[in-house]
This record gives sequence, C-alpha cells and structure tokens, in this order.
Amino acid sequence: MLVTFKNRGDFSKTDKFFNRLLRRDYLNVLEKYGQQGVAALSASTPVKTGKTASSWEYIITHSPTESKIEWVNTNVVAGTNVAILLQYGHGTKNGGYVVGRDFINPALKPIFDKMADEAWKEVTKT
Repeated sequence: MLVTFKNRGDFSKTDKFFNRLLRRDYLNVLEKYGQQGVAALSASTPVKTGKTASSWEYIITHSPTESKIEWVNTNVVAGTNVAILLQYGHGTKNGGYVVGRDFINPALKPIFDKMADEAWKEVTKT
C-alpha cells in the first residue's frame, strides 16, 4: 500500500499570526477597552458626590498563560468599597436597607461584546 501526501501553499498566514502574538499586538486592544470600560463605568455610576464615579481605573496583568484586564474602583470608606455597596445594596445605621442598583453589568456588557468580536476577528484574520 502506497500513501502519498501532497502540500500546496505555505505557512505564511500561520507565521504571520504567531508573529503578531509574539509581538503582543493584542495588548493595544486591552488598553483601548480598559479606557472604554472606565468611561462606561464612570458614566453609569450613581452620582451623589461624584467621587465613586471618578474613582474607576483598570489594571492589565500578564502571566505566561493569560492576559487579564480588571476594572477597579478605589473609593473605599471605612474599609468598604462604595461601588460594591451601590451595586449590591447595604444596610443603614438606623436599621434600614438601601436596595442595590445593577449598574456595573449593563455598563460593561457592550464592552465585553466588542472585545469578543474584535478578538474573534483578530484570531481569524488572514
């Protein structure tokens, strides 16, 4: 029995893809979406004094197996993050309860959708 393999073409597209990964071109995308996420979160944060809305930042971290973007709010009062109190609700001094308002998820969903679309285009780019 004779088995024959034939190959046409080259691996230039594959080489191009892996070279883009090695150059870490995708990091520019994380910076862009980090800034967009901060803008979206700032715009959607309930405003009383404006301090919580203006306290959003993003952090990009890298490890050998992943790159990650995190949005954080640095407005902490008495050891408690105010954005978390606004998001999930909290008790008051006199025994009452302030109902939370989901503002983080709706603000970031369009950002996540755009990131996923752009990542897919990047991976499938020829």
